Amino acid sequence: MSQFPHSNFSLEKLGISSLNEMQQQMLESSKTNQEIILHAPTGSGKTVAFLLTALGKLNKEQTSVQLLIISPTRELSIQIEDVFKKLSTGFKVNTCYGGHSMRVEENNLSVPPAVLIGTPGRLADHVRRKNIDLSEVHTLVLDEFDKSLQMGFESDMTEIIQELQSLQNKYLVSATKLENIPTFTQIKKPVTIDFLIEKSHRINYFGVQMNGSDKLDLLLELLCNLPEGKTIIFCNHREPVVEITDFLKENGIIAVAYHGGMEQDDRERALIRFRNGSADFLVSTDLAARGLDIPAVEHVIHYQLPLKEAEFIHRSGRTGRQDADGVVFMFLDSGKNVPDFIPEHHHYEVIPNEPLPERPKWKTIYISAGKKDKVNKVDIVGFLHKTGGLRPDEIGLITVMDYSSFVAISSEIAEEVVPELRDKKIKGKKQKIGFAR
Repeated sequence: MSQFPHSNFSLEKLGISSLNEMQQQMLESSKTNQEIILHAPTGSGKTVAFLLTALGKLNKEQTSVQLLIISPTRELSIQIEDVFKKLSTGFKVNTCYGGHSMRVEENNLSVPPAVLIGTPGRLADHVRRKNIDLSEVHTLVLDEFDKSLQMGFESDMTEIIQELQSLQNKYLVSATKLENIPTFTQIKKPVTIDFLIEKSHRINYFGVQMNGSDKLDLLLELLCNLPEGKTIIFCNHREPVVEITDFLKENGIIAVAYHGGMEQDDRERALIRFRNGSADFLVSTDLAARGLDIPAVEHVIHYQLPLKEAEFIHRSGRTGRQDADGVVFMFLDSGKNVPDFIPEHHHYEVIPNEPLPERPKWKTIYISAGKKDKVNKVDIVGFLHKTGGLRPDEIGLITVMDYSSFVAISSEIAEEVVPELRDKKIKGKKQKIGFAR
């Protein structure tokens, strides 16, 4: 198995058996090039590509920040940190983002990490407060760079990059091709690795004509027409996200909302429930269009068409991954002009009065213990087996966070088992256990 500099890990820790072509090319190119622009679709393994590339540059003797990774969102920053921790490199890593305790971050940064990950706004805030010294950073990764520009972080990124006095390696990563590279990135003669490919051959597009129908009722009927599978319903603003989620719940469909106005904990729980199959429908703004690890999405619905082609592409690209076919539905109003970027599509005739989708096979339970309590997945599986009497096939995806854990358990036994687990001890300490909200 392939080994990498300064580490004793193998690719199994990442859940993969070998690197894909894009990852191999990134590693090979970094041997002779200090400036690389990587274009590849979300879900293709870009995070692994740039982390393994940057890992070879780290020095165990250096006690200051060496690698800086700037990403546009909290979720993406956390996701990058999770992947890095799986590598078990021995290098300290810290992540900074809005919504996280500034005091906790300041304490973490008092001992400089080798790897610092964060959103532009929060990182710039730490720079202004002089909580971090970036003068010895030699490697910079700008992940989902186009998204950072769209979100208005140019001034923050400029301020941060000006602090990088020892910068040598610059990696700009994006799921969209960029016409111009801003001068503040200090990237001058980059090598471009382009793995953006046209994926329309794996995505089937369907138009749903409203023709005066009540849009919410039409959506409900469409969901009743769909085969089993994860579905993301995209809106342009948070208000319809809330409205749709409430409407679906009132009509017996389990759905979770996801938008930028939610508290960070609520957003994380929504993604956990969607990923583990205890909620098959995610209603979201463009926040879920990219930068998140959401595997096996069978259907994407554009409840509201986006204003820009790039967002349409990213939304639609949530399905049709990993050599699987995907289906995209677009709500079209015959009284309005269809944007030029809408691809060729088939008309979808919604059949009324179909039965509601099957209830999810899983329910998510909450446990008030996590990584900081030295609790891991093995501990949780053992607890559920010994104390709750659960079989392996009755335990689904387990997500262990710093101070809490979330576990998918079979819906068939959840109502009976959870009361028996409440206030029981894990590793000698009584924990709060109940259904995740």
